[in-house]
Amino acid sequence: MRITGGSLKNRQVVCPKGIIRPAMDRMRESLFAILGNLDGKSFLDLFTGSGMCGLEAYSRGAYPVVLVEKDRGKFPILLKNAALADKKIECKCMPVELYLARAKESFDIIYLDPPFPYQFHYDLLRTIAESPVLKTEGLVLIHRPKEKQLPEEIPPLSRIDQRAYGRSIVDFYRKAPETSPSPAQ
Repeated sequence: MRITGGSLKNRQVVCPKGIIRPAMDRMRESLFAILGNLDGKSFLDLFTGSGMCGLEAYSRGAYPVVLVEKDRGKFPILLKNAALADKKIECKCMPVELYLARAKESFDIIYLDPPFPYQFHYDLLRTIAESPVLKTEGLVLIHRPKEKQLPEEIPPLSRIDQRAYGRSIVDFYRKAPETSPSPAQ
């Protein structure tokens, strides 16, 4: 696998052994073209596997970048791949659900790429919607099989875009700013 753009363009990323479904180059290029300039944006890559999408974000200017993968067998390869960056990319070996429950940082962009058999897409989005892990006006991208349906809204998240890539869908949700109640007149 190779990084498709930015400062690390064409650098090879090692794919760990075991079950992994790396995001296709074409899909990754498309997603990052949609996201545009990532300079100064923070990026959280959940179910990261090889770290490919987080490295792609880093290569295109995102920093800080945090990669979360629970599979200890994949973790040494993830650390090796993260070392391609000239700044420290934080790697966490833990379940995504636990990371989200403990997260102290807020991110501009969160990318989720759970295994296709994973059943808790809605629950993950609800957790993100109800926590401070996503900044106001931040984006959540979730990669899912087209057979799995997700709602238009999980307040304060609203789907603003949806792209199909073969049998995959990527949903883009934006976190709305909090509205303050109007003063009584």
